[in-house]
Amino acid sequence: MIELREVSWDHPDGDRLRADQQAELAVRYGRLDSEPGPKPSADDMSIFFVAYDGTEAVGCGGLRTLDERHGEIKRMYVVPERRGTGVARAILRHLEVEARSRGWDRLVLETGDEQPDAMRFYEREGYTPIPNFGYYADSELSRCYAKAL
Repeated sequence: MIELREVSWDHPDGDRLRADQQAELAVRYGRLDSEPGPKPSADDMSIFFVAYDGTEAVGCGGLRTLDERHGEIKRMYVVPERRGTGVARAILRHLEVEARSRGWDRLVLETGDEQPDAMRFYEREGYTPIPNFGYYADSELSRCYAKAL
């Protein structure tokens, strides 16, 4: 049973999961920093969740407000040994419910061209490719998606 808990941006479990995500992306992209634009921070993240299986932190994800009706999914991550077990879907569904509760009618996200597993996941979950937006507009590595809520 996966439990999603709202935590502060600097919560140790969230810090560890985000560090693991960034280390994995550094291997995939061959460099430490492949993300365009400002990194998410406590100042700009609207809400952040960690997924737990019992006491074990197995994934995370958060929302960044773009405007009064739209948000961006940030730092969606599941530990490798738990991929394909429904953790990512539980996190995503939770983020969508949270977005609707804020009155948002659309979510967007950015992933990268070296993350075909993420692209397949989001497409299966009803997200459709859109032109790169914001900080990602000129990034050849970025792939952007949106879903109407």
